[in-house]
Amino acid sequence: MTEKTNHKRLWSRLMEMAKLGATPNGGCNRQALTDLDSMGRALLIEWASEIGCSHHYDEIGNLFIRREGQSPQLPVILVGSHLDTQPSGGKFDGVYGVLAGLEVLHTLTEKEIDTLHPIELVVWTNEEGCRFDCAMMGSAVWTQSMPLQQAYDLQAFDNHARVEDELIRLGQKGQVSARYFPIKAAFELHIEQGPILEHEQLTIGVVKGAQHMSRHNISVWGQEAHAGPTPMSSRRDPMMALSLFLPKLYQLAEEYAPDSRITFGIIDVEPASPNTVPGKLMLTMDIRHPDLATYLDMLEKSEQIISQSCGSLDLEFQLKQSWHAPGVEFSEACIASVQQAVDDLGYSNKVMVSGAGHDAVNLARVVNTSMIFIPCRDGLSHNEAEYASPTDVGKGADVLLNAILSQAV
Repeated sequence: MTEKTNHKRLWSRLMEMAKLGATPNGGCNRQALTDLDSMGRALLIEWASEIGCSHHYDEIGNLFIRREGQSPQLPVILVGSHLDTQPSGGKFDGVYGVLAGLEVLHTLTEKEIDTLHPIELVVWTNEEGCRFDCAMMGSAVWTQSMPLQQAYDLQAFDNHARVEDELIRLGQKGQVSARYFPIKAAFELHIEQGPILEHEQLTIGVVKGAQHMSRHNISVWGQEAHAGPTPMSSRRDPMMALSLFLPKLYQLAEEYAPDSRITFGIIDVEPASPNTVPGKLMLTMDIRHPDLATYLDMLEKSEQIISQSCGSLDLEFQLKQSWHAPGVEFSEACIASVQQAVDDLGYSNKVMVSGAGHDAVNLARVVNTSMIFIPCRDGLSHNEAEYASPTDVGKGADVLLNAILSQAV
């Protein structure tokens, strides 16, 4: 027998939370460890307290809200995501997974359903990494993949405040160790942040893992020269190298389509003058693929393409990896719980791989984890126009509830 959540209540809370940091174009700006982020957490605690849940913060400010089980000593069923947003983010990224988790707790309490295992709702600190330069920071510390002090010492882009100082200021530096504890199963519900489910007119993505991904800084050195007198044939222009390797790198991604991803997010030159041939080019390159062998092949071939292009122009270059997130495979038991819930509810679905990084990716390295996706309009996320329909939002929460119940009873 399947259970259903209260779709209207969940939607109402999503819209209420969206008022905190609301932007003129309908999005949200509620960045990590700001007053607005703290207000969002306080509102969540207020709602959770109304249904009898307890809460605490750990050392890195991860917020845990607990609904007790019949056997409190048993491993926890963990559910959650994040409340912080991008500067021009939307109403659903992260916050949906948190409020759907709260709706699960509320539904269980309302229907007087007791679970054997305790259930904890978690709000991870600084998932977005836009105010402090470390995405998925709170879960990285909790899973011991990032030292606590390193996280404490991160400085905010807006005012150079340290993470630790902001935690203290907001009263969110807890005494509980920021370290993973016994977890039977963990679930994260999220909008897809891509167009696949919408294009295929499917309701649920049963997420089996996350793709391999890395970010690289490319630097190419040339020679500054006057834009007027210097003949094209005499220039040592790093932009010429860009004109050679950029189309080849896009072609490389096309060769490994449809699962390959390559993105150039920042392109800059020095000096930035319209009257000077630049002496240095700098750009970022993000590469992703779910298959490890293909991902490694793309890395190798991308370096060859850049090297050959720069070499043909007698230009020096450097390719340096700045960030790496190895792909993960989620727990078979957790995936099976999600798939069974989807099948029992009769919702259309497909098994898929996450193209983005999520806290669940960190968790999967130390505890049994899986994710659930719902469609978002036009695949948009990290955008004020980000949107998911009330129907899909409710159905995703139904899947979450029943997947949790299968593990918690």
